[in-house]
Amino acid sequence: MTNTDDNTEKLSKEAHYVTQEQGTEPAFSGEYLDHKADGTYTCVVCGTELFDSDTKFESGTGWPSFSKARTDNIELQADKLRGMERTEVVCAHCDAHLGHVFDDGPTDDDNTDVPPTGKRYCINSAALEFKESTDEEQS
Repeated sequence: MTNTDDNTEKLSKEAHYVTQEQGTEPAFSGEYLDHKADGTYTCVVCGTELFDSDTKFESGTGWPSFSKARTDNIELQADKLRGMERTEVVCAHCDAHLGHVFDDGPTDDDNTDVPPTGKRYCINSAALEFKESTDEEQS
């Protein structure tokens, strides 16, 4: 996958590897793994809003995990690379690789504060930026 948009020139080496070469950052290394602020996670390439902070949860996997995405802003694609069958999550606006989605997320039986969708969007921090909520947005 190659994104020819001029926005890819501003990316860090790791963000380019993750978003343009379908890479994966090392587990437990990402900036947003333990991030707790209120706001919205956006695509590092194009700024599209992808995940709300109230859907983020601790999965123990080493990557930021979300139970729900802004589905109009992501696309799901079959990923058969590296000898596995997974579902890749990409930005619907710029095709940046974000991570993968799995069917082992929070359910009604789990005692969590996130929407119980059964989905776990396992997303690379390097594919994200964070836009903190303002006081007006929280009112």
